[in-house]
Amino acid sequence: QVQLVESGGGLVQAGGSLRLSCAASGSIFSINVMGWYRQAPGKQRELVALITSGGTPNYADSVKGRFTIARDNVKNTVYLQTNSLKPEDTAVYYCVAWVVVTATSTAARYWGQGTQVTVSS
Repeated sequence: QVQLVESGGGLVQAGGSLRLSCAASGSIFSINVMGWYRQAPGKQRELVALITSGGTPNYADSVKGRFTIARDNVKNTVYLQTNSLKPEDTAVYYCVAWVVVTATSTAARYWGQGTQVTVSS
């Protein structure tokens, strides 16, 4: 079993910042890609940012220059620093990780439970 636990969401005014964290635990041999998706009310879940085990990031165009993703491979934790937040960033943010549980298994995708980010205008 693998668990992803997010923290750091909340209510912030436009222009403000939040730092989201997601820690993976359980039966983990290695973690390939980690990252964040988000889902606003009435909309589909969308990619925010991903980062490889080697530290290469990938961002959605809507957050480039404002959000920064980072990870700590020792702690199996991924972070999302969100700056210059806009009301349209309001959503539930979900952590995602592609986890290998044994030396001979392939990676499987796991999701966190989500953390709410609300940006007021």
